[in-house]
Amino acid sequence: QVQLVESGGGLVQPGGSLRLSCAVSGSIFSINAMGWYRQAPGKQRELVAAVTSGRTTNYADSVKGRFTISRDNAKNTVYLQMNSLKPEDTAVYYCNTYPPRLPRWGQGTQVTVSS
Repeated sequence: QVQLVESGGGLVQPGGSLRLSCAVSGSIFSINAMGWYRQAPGKQRELVAAVTSGRTTNYADSVKGRFTISRDNAKNTVYLQMNSLKPEDTAVYYCNTYPPRLPRWGQGTQVTVSS
C-alpha cells in the first residue's frame, strides 16, 4: 500500500520560509503528477501546487511567485519551498497525486505563520 509521509512544517514569522518534504513509498511516484494540498481550519482542502512527471508545474494564484514545487524521482520525494510566508498560509499541508487518487492521505504537516 502506498504511504505518504509529509514533514518540514513548523512555526514561522510572516516573511519567513519553510521547505516541506513528502516521501512516497511504492512504485507509483515516477509515473504520476504529484501535488501539495492544504487545509486551513474550517475550510476545504485545496490544491497549492502540482508537478508532472516531466516537471511541468502549476500553482494556485495565492502562492504564485512565493512557492516552488519540485520532485526527486530517485528519492520518491516531492518538495515545496515556501518563501514570503503569510498568515493566510497557515494550514495543514498534505501531498497526494494530482489529481488526488490515493485514498489514504498522510498525516500532513502543520504550517503556522504568526508573529
